[in-house]
Amino acid sequence: MNNKLKDRSPKKGILKKFLESIFEFECRLSKSWVSSSHKRLFLAQWGLQPAPEWFDHSIDIFYQWPKTNNSLWLERGVFSSLAIKGNNLLELSCGDGFNTKYFYSHRSKKVVACDFDSTAIDTAKTKNQCSNINFILADIRTEMPEGKYENIVWDAAIEHFTPKEISSILINIKNRLEIDGILSGYTLVEKDDGIKHIHQHEYEFKNMEDLKSFLTPHFKNVKVFETIYPSRHNLYFWASDGVLPFDDNWIHSI
Repeated sequence: MNNKLKDRSPKKGILKKFLESIFEFECRLSKSWVSSSHKRLFLAQWGLQPAPEWFDHSIDIFYQWPKTNNSLWLERGVFSSLAIKGNNLLELSCGDGFNTKYFYSHRSKKVVACDFDSTAIDTAKTKNQCSNINFILADIRTEMPEGKYENIVWDAAIEHFTPKEISSILINIKNRLEIDGILSGYTLVEKDDGIKHIHQHEYEFKNMEDLKSFLTPHFKNVKVFETIYPSRHNLYFWASDGVLPFDDNWIHSI
């Protein structure tokens, strides 16, 4: 009997099944414990005051996503990734740095990511550090990192600023973008009752047209699109003086 036939022996099949069953049991135990621990982290962070202005997405991975089957939190990284050119990227209001690491750093040579909240930056450096990411403590109203960038991402944060601040920040964004560089990001539509999703939001947009009106004074090419879930109405945007994803001359489509 040759070696290939020996490798298919019943004893090896039994051992494989035994080991798989042990490790599956271990995985189930670990999954249950990790989920419950992240639930407690969520309750501590959001059930006790003061509530943060950023979200720890490890809670999404291990607790909220399995519980709700809701993948809307992943759209933001995916849609901004479509616009990545591959060189320098600046992320504004990066929060815990989850998207920075898992969506932007792998496809960019260098990433500068900033937030005004020291606890967010501490979490980003602890949980989502990567060799080509530089996490910086900075208020983008007054301390936006200098330099030129092919991509700037402003994700889940534009709503934390007043209309006047948004316009001022967009001027600084435009000055930091390279020629044909792309701004991308995400925000959300206000509720029908006018009550803000969280009290830290300064301005929630009424619809796609409202958001676009902030971008068109600064960029020649603007795309705003939406996804609608039972729990949230999402808005996404790309803005540039050059080509945007899914334009007729976008090199990544035919």
